[in-house]
Amino acid sequence: MVATDEELVVKSMAGDVESFNQLVLRWERPIYALAYRVIGRDEDARDVVQQTFLRAFRALPGFKGQAKFSSWLYRIALNLCRDWIRRKKRTPLVEMPEGIDVVELASEQGPAESIEDLVARQEMSRIVAEGMKKLPEEQRTAIVLKEYHGLTFQEIADLQGCPLSTVKTRLYQGLTVLRRHLESQGMTKFESGKGP
Repeated sequence: MVATDEELVVKSMAGDVESFNQLVLRWERPIYALAYRVIGRDEDARDVVQQTFLRAFRALPGFKGQAKFSSWLYRIALNLCRDWIRRKKRTPLVEMPEGIDVVELASEQGPAESIEDLVARQEMSRIVAEGMKKLPEEQRTAIVLKEYHGLTFQEIADLQGCPLSTVKTRLYQGLTVLRRHLESQGMTKFESGKGP
């Protein structure tokens, strides 16, 4: 039987380090994906993941359980991403790590996806990344949380500390800019809910 996040948090707060390790294993990839999509650099995203879990471990005694553990982790990671952006005074990038071999990627995808489909998907990702760079941070973050991580509007509002209507507006405006960008690049198969 797999323990829930809440059960692992309670055990971790009682000093069970292995329970916290299970939380790290469970949430490491989603937190990395979030950081990578916001920052766009593999090494820096990995640093954010490490800092997120270090900060979470230190702050765990103060975790009240008013939000889901995953929402709490996302908030920590987003704050660290914002700090990184401000500190580096950089615009976040969303790009494919260098040294990725298309043939190697295709073999990982399995036989269901042809090389042509893989290349087309990568081209779409590149064009979406270009469009994402044009968005203000709040819109970009709302899109990443909704489209890539499947959070609800309310969860995003809680994470961003703004009203529900603001999240919906940010998402709508950001997706509108992305759609226009994709259309200008000859891409027309972009639908909300399918991920950019």
